[in-house]
Amino acid sequence: MKKKETVKRRKGERAPSSIRPLAGSPGHAILLGAHMSIRGGVSMAIERARSIRCTAMQMFVKNKMQWFARPLTREEIRAFLDHVQRSELLSVFGHVNYLINLAATNPQFHANSIRALREELIRADQLELPFLVLHPGAHLGAGEQAGVERIIDSIDEVFRKIPKVKTKIALETTAGQGSCVGHRFEHLAHIIQNVRELERVCVCLDTAHLFAAGYDISRESSIRETFREFDRVIGRDRLVAIHLNDSKTGRGSRVDRHEHIGKGRIGLDAFRFIMRSRRFSKIPKVLETPKGKDLCEDVENLKTLRALANKQT
Repeated sequence: MKKKETVKRRKGERAPSSIRPLAGSPGHAILLGAHMSIRGGVSMAIERARSIRCTAMQMFVKNKMQWFARPLTREEIRAFLDHVQRSELLSVFGHVNYLINLAATNPQFHANSIRALREELIRADQLELPFLVLHPGAHLGAGEQAGVERIIDSIDEVFRKIPKVKTKIALETTAGQGSCVGHRFEHLAHIIQNVRELERVCVCLDTAHLFAAGYDISRESSIRETFREFDRVIGRDRLVAIHLNDSKTGRGSRVDRHEHIGKGRIGLDAFRFIMRSRRFSKIPKVLETPKGKDLCEDVENLKTLRALANKQT
């Protein structure tokens, strides 16, 4: 284990996984945090995360509402990798921008999606992020089967053009809003089983999306059954991250609206189970709940989750 994060790795050498040692902390530290803004530069996300004691962090690698961006400079990359607080984060991963739709039917929109995802994977790889979370896509009237097949072809095209990039794609479960696919485990399983390089694809679960899609996670018995179904359909080894979000909308609503932990329709049982279960101890768990610049909402939500992790509560 490195003594200081400022010790530079040899060219091409990188951390072996998404979980990195946390200096001066016990091995059982909770992998918990939030999505952090990169306003002011990608390295600023690290400072924001550590200011509220995050040990895990999700980030964008560029503006979330723009197709393309100038390449990261060598200085920006080094500022991120060698940041004095980088070693204090056990897990850091990314999320793609909101414009990308691999199931798009419009040729130009689809071409932009392919290029944008490829470029974001390159950026993530430069920042040594193990995976980028991706909403699979929306079929826009073409039908679920056609949408899923187009996503498979798109992933194959992206990976074919960047064979040396190590950053994986983590397909996120969706609420099924509009024509979005990915709201059933079977959708993600079919994509993973049919892409040419399935070892480069993994999965991120979102609690609000699961609930809105119709999966019952409001009680411990039902959440156990939901994860048994996940293991059967997709496979436990594919899960690499969890978004911890309560839901403003009811189960099966197919409407994606995140709420603060314990303030929505899911209830605390699901979050208590996830925070206490040994099966998720090495899975990074991050918030995507509404917040302001001072991060006080994140502080309260993290406080709630840490309390739920305490078996004395």
